[in-house]
Parts: sequence; structure tokens; C-alpha cells
Amino acid sequence: MSPEYLAQQGCLCYIAAVPADGLVSQMRRGALEYCVMALIVKTPRYAFDLIEALGTTGLLTTEGTLYPLLSRLRRDGLVKTEWRESTDGPPRRYYELTGEGRRALAAFRSEWASFRGAVDGILQEGTKA
Repeated sequence: MSPEYLAQQGCLCYIAAVPADGLVSQMRRGALEYCVMALIVKTPRYAFDLIEALGTTGLLTTEGTLYPLLSRLRRDGLVKTEWRESTDGPPRRYYELTGEGRRALAAFRSEWASFRGAVDGILQEGTKA
């Protein structure tokens, strides 16, 4: 419904138009940290490896997004780091989940299916109306 139609019906409203790229950015921001945690749950990985993995899925568009996220995860005690020598150049910082990080990822995984199902249900119902 247009704002004009709603105004004619006596409704005061404000509809914020979110550009498609902004919408995707908002959705990505909510899930990206858990995707990073899932990528390191079994094997520690270094940042560039994570950038490549996330880039192939379309979840990460810039490196500038990942480094602050990794710093925040480390500061929050969800990941720990270890410097390792590299045969291809300088030492690399590897990221690994802590026990707290594993618990946070498990909690996200248990809630994700029901959350996704609820959103899908509402979106599908909305298209039927």
C-alpha cells in the first residue's frame, strides 16, 4: 500500500525504503560472524583463507569487513589466535574457536532453523495475500 492510500484511510505512517544492496548488507551483517565461526570450528584458518572461502559464497565483499569482525570475536573470547610460520612468506595468524565460541555457534545453529522457517513462512504467506 502506498503512503498516500494509508494517509487517506487516516493512518500516519513512515515507510523507509531500503535499497536492495542495503538490505543484503543488513542480512549479511547478522549472520557473518557465525559463518566465520562455522568455518573455523573444525580447523584453525588464517584471515586470507577465510576471505577466499567467504568470497566464493558472496557473503563477504571486502576485506575491511572481516578484520574488525575477527578482532571483535577475539576480544569477546569467542576465538583465540596463534601465529604460525608460513612456507610462502611471513608468519600467519590462525583463528580457532574457544569453548565459548563453540557454545555460541551451537546456540546459533539450534536457533537458525526455526528462525529461518519462521521468516520463510511469513514471506510465503505474504505472497498468498
